[in-house]
Amino acid sequence: MVTPEQVQGFIEKGLQCSEVRVVGDGEHFEALIVSGAFRGKNRVQRHQLVYAALGERMRSEIHALSMRTLTPEEAANG
Repeated sequence: MVTPEQVQGFIEKGLQCSEVRVVGDGEHFEALIVSGAFRGKNRVQRHQLVYAALGERMRSEIHALSMRTLTPEEAANG
């Protein structure tokens, strides 16, 4: 079973982030991800970047991931 800490590590390894917070129960996870890579991208494009960072784990180990994806500027503005 995957832990929230492992999911956080997978995201941080595959995507340059200034902040990542993940909570979950081993199957369903919620993440806050702040990355400059999100600048100029819509929500779907941002989620695709996170899915790419997670790779095959999204199909095999992580059953559900709810994401809040923000640029550093959006995070600073609340």
